Amino acid sequence: QVQLVESGGGLVQPGGSLRLSCVASGSDFRWASMGWWRQVPGNEREWLATIGGDYVPLYDDSVKGRFTISRHNDSAATLQINSLKPEDTAVYYCVVTTMGRNHWGQGTQVTVSS
Repeated sequence: QVQLVESGGGLVQPGGSLRLSCVASGSDFRWASMGWWRQVPGNEREWLATIGGDYVPLYDDSVKGRFTISRHNDSAATLQINSLKPEDTAVYYCVVTTMGRNHWGQGTQVTVSS
Protein backbone atom coordinates (compact mmCIF):
# COMPACT_ATOMS: atom_id res chain seq x y z
CA GLN A 1 0.00 0.00 0.00
CA VAL A 2 1.43 3.34 -1.08
CA GLN A 3 1.76 5.89 1.68
CA LEU A 4 2.86 9.49 1.34
CA VAL A 5 4.05 11.69 4.17
CA GLU A 6 4.21 15.42 3.57
CA SER A 7 5.85 17.98 5.80
CA GLY A 8 7.14 21.52 5.78
CA GLY A 9 3.99 23.60 5.69
CA GLY A 10 3.29 26.42 8.07
CA LEU A 11 2.82 30.14 8.50
CA VAL A 12 5.22 32.38 6.65
CA GLN A 13 5.36 36.08 5.94
CA PRO A 14 5.02 37.44 2.42
CA GLY A 15 8.34 37.28 0.63
CA GLY A 16 9.51 34.33 2.68
CA SER A 17 10.34 30.80 1.61
CA LEU A 18 9.25 27.29 2.46
CA ARG A 19 10.40 23.82 1.54
CA LEU A 20 7.79 21.10 1.39
CA SER A 21 8.86 17.48 1.58
CA CYS A 22 7.20 14.27 0.45
CA VAL A 23 8.36 10.78 1.30
CA ALA A 24 6.72 7.78 -0.31
CA SER A 25 6.70 4.18 0.86
CA GLY A 26 5.05 0.89 0.03
CA SER A 27 6.07 0.37 -3.58
CA ASP A 28 8.90 0.60 -6.10
CA PHE A 29 9.04 4.23 -7.14
CA ARG A 30 11.93 4.11 -9.60
CA TRP A 31 9.65 4.85 -12.54
CA ALA A 32 7.03 6.84 -10.68
CA SER A 33 6.43 10.53 -11.11
CA MET A 34 6.16 12.74 -8.05
CA GLY A 35 4.30 16.00 -8.13
CA TRP A 36 2.71 18.78 -6.16
CA TRP A 37 -0.78 20.23 -6.36
CA ARG A 38 -2.53 22.78 -4.18
CA GLN A 39 -6.08 23.67 -3.32
CA VAL A 40 -7.72 26.78 -1.94
CA PRO A 41 -11.05 26.12 -0.21
CA GLY A 42 -13.85 26.50 -2.71
CA ASN A 43 -11.53 26.13 -5.70
CA GLU A 44 -10.40 23.16 -7.77
CA ARG A 45 -7.07 21.55 -7.14
CA GLU A 46 -4.29 23.18 -9.13
CA TRP A 47 -1.30 21.34 -10.57
CA LEU A 48 2.05 22.98 -9.78
CA ALA A 49 4.95 20.75 -10.75
CA THR A 50 5.99 17.17 -11.48
CA ILE A 51 9.27 15.34 -11.62
CA GLY A 52 9.51 11.95 -13.29
CA GLY A 53 11.70 8.92 -12.87
CA ASP A 54 14.10 10.63 -15.27
CA TYR A 55 14.41 13.49 -12.75
CA VAL A 56 13.25 16.04 -15.34
CA PRO A 57 11.03 18.70 -13.75
CA LEU A 58 7.89 20.15 -15.30
CA TYR A 59 6.15 23.28 -14.05
CA ASP A 60 2.91 25.08 -14.56
CA ASP A 61 3.69 28.44 -16.14
CA SER A 62 2.18 30.25 -13.16
CA VAL A 63 4.91 29.01 -10.78
CA LYS A 64 7.99 28.97 -13.00
CA GLY A 65 10.82 30.90 -11.41
CA ARG A 66 9.45 30.75 -7.86
CA PHE A 67 8.86 27.04 -7.34
CA THR A 68 11.52 24.36 -7.64
CA ILE A 69 10.75 20.67 -7.50
CA SER A 70 13.59 18.31 -6.68
CA ARG A 71 13.87 14.58 -6.35
CA HIS A 72 16.39 13.25 -3.90
CA ASN A 73 15.97 9.56 -4.48
CA ASP A 74 13.34 7.24 -5.90
CA SER A 75 10.89 7.95 -3.09
CA ALA A 76 11.49 11.51 -1.87
CA ALA A 77 10.82 14.89 -3.41
CA THR A 78 10.73 18.48 -2.25
CA LEU A 79 9.07 21.66 -3.43
CA GLN A 80 10.97 24.85 -2.69
CA ILE A 81 8.75 27.92 -2.78
CA ASN A 82 10.35 31.36 -2.79
CA SER A 83 8.94 34.87 -2.71
CA LEU A 84 5.75 33.63 -1.15
CA LYS A 85 2.60 35.66 -1.73
CA PRO A 86 -0.68 35.68 0.19
CA GLU A 87 -2.32 34.03 -2.83
CA ASP A 88 -0.04 31.03 -2.32
CA THR A 89 -2.05 30.21 0.79
CA ALA A 90 -3.50 26.75 0.22
CA VAL A 91 -3.27 23.11 1.16
CA TYR A 92 -0.41 21.55 -0.76
CA TYR A 93 -0.60 17.92 -1.81
CA CYS A 94 2.05 15.49 -2.90
CA VAL A 95 0.93 13.13 -5.65
CA VAL A 96 2.78 10.03 -6.76
CA THR A 97 1.80 8.32 -10.00
CA THR A 98 2.92 4.73 -10.32
CA MET A 99 1.60 1.86 -12.41
CA GLY A 100 -1.14 4.09 -13.77
CA ARG A 101 -2.54 5.11 -10.41
CA ASN A 102 -2.42 8.43 -8.60
CA HIS A 103 -1.76 8.40 -4.88
CA TRP A 104 -2.41 11.55 -2.86
CA GLY A 105 -0.90 12.64 0.39
CA GLN A 106 -2.95 14.08 3.21
CA GLY A 107 -1.89 17.63 2.41
CA THR A 108 0.06 20.26 4.29
CA GLN A 109 -1.24 23.76 4.98
CA VAL A 110 0.75 26.75 3.79
CA THR A 111 -0.41 30.13 5.04
CA VAL A 112 1.22 33.32 3.83
CA SER A 113 0.33 36.26 6.02
CA SER A 114 1.92 39.13 7.87
